[in-house]
Amino acid sequence: MPITGVMRKIIFDCERMKYPDTGLYHYCLNLGRYLEKNIDLQNERLFFYTPPREQQWSYHSANHITQNPLHKFILPSLNGYDIWHSTYQNTHYMPMKNRKIKVVLSIHDLNFMYDVKKSPSKKQKYLKYMQGLINRADVIVCISEFSKKDVRQYCDTKNKPLYVIHNGTNLLLKPELTTKSYKPRMPFLFSIGVFNRKKNFHVLLPLLKSNPMELLIAGKYDDKDYLHYFQKQSEKLGVEENVHLLGHVSENEKSWYFNHCRAFTLPSISEGFGLPLAEAMSCGKPLFLSNRTALPEIGGDVSFYFEDFHPTNMEHVFNSGMIEYNSNGLKERIKARGRNFNWDNAARQYLDVYRSLY
Repeated sequence: MPITGVMRKIIFDCERMKYPDTGLYHYCLNLGRYLEKNIDLQNERLFFYTPPREQQWSYHSANHITQNPLHKFILPSLNGYDIWHSTYQNTHYMPMKNRKIKVVLSIHDLNFMYDVKKSPSKKQKYLKYMQGLINRADVIVCISEFSKKDVRQYCDTKNKPLYVIHNGTNLLLKPELTTKSYKPRMPFLFSIGVFNRKKNFHVLLPLLKSNPMELLIAGKYDDKDYLHYFQKQSEKLGVEENVHLLGHVSENEKSWYFNHCRAFTLPSISEGFGLPLAEAMSCGKPLFLSNRTALPEIGGDVSFYFEDFHPTNMEHVFNSGMIEYNSNGLKERIKARGRNFNWDNAARQYLDVYRSLY
């Protein structure tokens, strides 16, 4: 715990909140709120390093330091601050020269190492940059054991403390659609995430040929080539009428789709954690995932896994999984596992990390 009578000042980096509809946006938003909720107000003060338009969500709006792109070159004075928590492993905003302030570095994933489109030289460039941040950090936090394993394999942590703190689950409090929202005509699969190739959404399309249902995918478009490929595949299979790409959805809309879907699917081949998976767990929905990267760690034994993406095998996993879900009372077990991923626990663990540096 902090030394009584000494006010410790912590800066929580929310620079990534300039990109809405991303996992890092919600990571910063939720962890920031729960750090504020759990902090020791007698001995600690929390500050948020945030973009100008993202300063209204905290309890104390006066505790924001406004992010500026020029800070990539020189940060504002950090005299008197004790901790800088960098929440993004490729950040350009870190006190590299001011050695008086301790640095906590969160590493979410090393997805670039699994990207077949990136050359070995490009991967080495990314690793070299990340290594520079690790060299400056005093403590490293990974969001999954899988990410921790990758960090140890590809980086030199120099025997610095290396923790795993799982993300929490975003609360799905108000499931409702608006008059402008898309409302499915039949049972539907739901998935959400930045729409790019590593999310692997196209492998779900054949499931629609053998099952009378729709596929709804929410999330911003990040790869025009993949979007074009996905659309061509849906047309080739003759299922384009049952596929709906929702783009950005509100929290209430997202909650409605999670609560009303037939099943949640995430066939991604590159995840450091898989935040939507934890959200789906909170609704007790059937979970169909790839068996790659961090997803088995988070999904555990209450999820069903695609060992490969051959349509026949995927159809077998889906059909047998739905039978098991409906006959074995999995819903409550899924919800129980989902309760393990909560922001209160995550915030307390991060505060313990901060306090280890005082």
